[in-house]
Amino acid sequence: MIRKFEMKDLDEVMSLWLHVNTEAHSFIEEDYWEKNYEMVRELIPEAEVFVAEENQQIRGFIGLTDDYIAGIFVKTEEQSKGVGSELIHTVMMLKDHLYLNVYRKNTRAVKFYQRCGFTIVSQEIDEDTSEEEYTMEWYR
Repeated sequence: MIRKFEMKDLDEVMSLWLHVNTEAHSFIEEDYWEKNYEMVRELIPEAEVFVAEENQQIRGFIGLTDDYIAGIFVKTEEQSKGVGSELIHTVMMLKDHLYLNVYRKNTRAVKFYQRCGFTIVSQEIDEDTSEEEYTMEWYR
C-alpha cells in the first residue's frame, strides 16, 4: 500500500534513508551521509513524501519537492520486487513532469529510471561529492 508520510514514520524513514544511501553510494564516504542526516531529517516533513507499507512496515519511500524527486529509497530486501516502481508510478499519476539527479556510478538507479521513462538531459559534477551526476527528466 502506498500512503502519505506521517510524522510517526520519521525515524523509520530516516533509518532507511541512511542505510540505502551508504549502500547504494559506496563511492562516497559514509560520513557524507551522516553529516547530512539532521538536515534531511528537518526537510522530510516539508517535502511531499509517500511511503510503501506492508504489515505496518515501511518498505520504501519517495520524496518530492514540486516536480523534483529528491530520492527513492527501498529496503535492500525489498528491491527488485516492484516497490520502487509503485512509488514512482504513484507520483507520475500526480505530475505531468518530473526530474531528478542521480549519480552516474549508481548504474542500477540510472537503469531503473530509464525503464520508468526518464531520459538523461544533462551531466555535471556534484560540488558536494565531486561525483558525476545526471539530471534525468520525464514528461507525461
